[in-house]
Amino acid sequence: MQIIIRTLFLLCCFSFSAQAQQINIIPQPKEIALKSGRFVINEKTVILFNDEQLKFLAAYTSDMIKSATNSQPAVVSKSGTAVKSRAINLIIDPNAATKKEGYLLDVSSNSVVVKALTPQGLFYGVQSLLQMIPIEGELSIPAVSIKDEPRFPWRGLMLDVSRHFFTMDQVKRMIDEMVIYKFNILHLHLTDDQGWRMQINKLPELTSVAAWRVPRTGLWWDRDCPQEGEAATYGGFYTQQELKELIAYASARFVDVLPEIDVPGHSLAAIAAYPFLSSTKLNYKVNPGCKFYGIDDNSLCAGKESTFEFLDKVFTEVAEVFPFEYIHIGGDECYKGFWEKCEDCQQRMKENGLKNTNELQSYFIKRLEKMLEQKGKKLMGWDEILEGGLAPKASVMSWRGMGGGIAAAKQNHHVVMSPTDYAYLDLYQGDPSIEPPTYSMLRFKTIFDFEPLPDGVDETYILGGQGNLWTESVPTFRHAEYMLWPRSFALSEVLWSEKSNKNWNQFVGRTEAHLKRLAKYDINYASSFYDAIVTPIKGSQDNLLIQVDTELEGLDIYYSFENVYPDHHTPKYKKGEKLSVPKDADTFRVITYREGKPLGRIITISIQELIKRLDK
Repeated sequence: MQIIIRTLFLLCCFSFSAQAQQINIIPQPKEIALKSGRFVINEKTVILFNDEQLKFLAAYTSDMIKSATNSQPAVVSKSGTAVKSRAINLIIDPNAATKKEGYLLDVSSNSVVVKALTPQGLFYGVQSLLQMIPIEGELSIPAVSIKDEPRFPWRGLMLDVSRHFFTMDQVKRMIDEMVIYKFNILHLHLTDDQGWRMQINKLPELTSVAAWRVPRTGLWWDRDCPQEGEAATYGGFYTQQELKELIAYASARFVDVLPEIDVPGHSLAAIAAYPFLSSTKLNYKVNPGCKFYGIDDNSLCAGKESTFEFLDKVFTEVAEVFPFEYIHIGGDECYKGFWEKCEDCQQRMKENGLKNTNELQSYFIKRLEKMLEQKGKKLMGWDEILEGGLAPKASVMSWRGMGGGIAAAKQNHHVVMSPTDYAYLDLYQGDPSIEPPTYSMLRFKTIFDFEPLPDGVDETYILGGQGNLWTESVPTFRHAEYMLWPRSFALSEVLWSEKSNKNWNQFVGRTEAHLKRLAKYDINYASSFYDAIVTPIKGSQDNLLIQVDTELEGLDIYYSFENVYPDHHTPKYKKGEKLSVPKDADTFRVITYREGKPLGRIITISIQELIKRLDK
């Protein structure tokens, strides 16, 4: 697996045309200038590094080249910042950049020079360099000068490992893929109603009980609930040693791992292991994706001290394993109905002068913040932690739109923008009739149009943004890749590149080059952005009309109402046209073409389905 991932770094669909040379780097560098000439890599090429901190990076770069070309440059340590010819020079230079992640990359016919203030900056310079190396033809790099640095320091992706469990090798594979595109935060959603994934030594039933559920397939929330006596055999967990190894793997690639322990809501798995944690104290099973029995009590009791003693044990071990400065405590979608009936919770509210259960949740979060501070950590939570009053030093990850992030920033709290409208990677990316089932829609171009810094907000409080891959409907890592790529290309561009440099059509060209290398190495991805977008609208007589569009410019659209597959011989759609449905037609089909060849998938939708969509 590692050889495949290493080779992935090197494949580049580079144009050798006489007319132009496209530099297909994602995300787009801040400044880039194409020069004449090429640097040829051959058996005499060496990789030089001027600081012992770069030893791993130099060997890594050499391995990347060897995995694609069978020619492995020697790695040689040198002193000073002088540039050597016929070499790839990796140089720590205090004058190279203004940000720790910035870099300078200069390629000429004589040498390649990557300079940065820090090893991290050099790592990103190397990623840009590797994206320019072709896998076929002459092993050479176009002469170019690049000056680059990120717009935001927080460039994250979240993987939900609770709803479906992913192995350590799969999580490492995700790290290998995301660093190509200069992401630097991996957020692991470790706990939820459907599974607890981290070993806690002082609470062994979190892994013997809470990490396992009854096996189920089919649509999430339509599954059967656990039956009496049924064995819980699906799931898994990460030992603390495995997590430490993962963190070391990520750290070598300049990725911080953010752990999330989701409380006080979304805690049914923990409650299944330790029933005293809930307000009802009833015995529950880990949820396999079925609708709650009535309403399960999946919120930790905020009234009992035993809840906080439990959490102190959990967060003590989480803080010991994860070196990152933040711990994410969730805080979202906490059902408070049982708190309102709980004697312990009501007594807690009375003793602390709390007017309602929102303030009780705020009390809960504030206690967690003090608990984490004692362990040398900062608290981060979803934007619901604003309700009832924000903890004094908490940072907010805003998911219910941008409003929570704006409110937190205006209260001088740090924010990561992760709104559903732009950053939820579990949503449909193409027409639901031909996509695996999920809910709502988030198209490729919509992510590209994301702007994490709202008008009127002090930019110092906006750390950056993050894409979230919830996995209720993502049962395999292969499908996780399908949901991540290429939409995460767009997110990387949003979070790294200058806003003024954004150009959709140019970005699409670079995307297509990168999709070819993903295909070459069997990395799954979606081609949904090539498909037609079908929109039902009401006519003046309340009749059904159909409009069709595309995310990409310059595509031809062909359609049919006649129960035949459309192609370039069936009617061609005219941009902006409102199609009337012929009498007795039962099906609409549509396909996109480019330059006379089919591009997108055929979309088939019944007229009845279009009418249903019209009524939604």
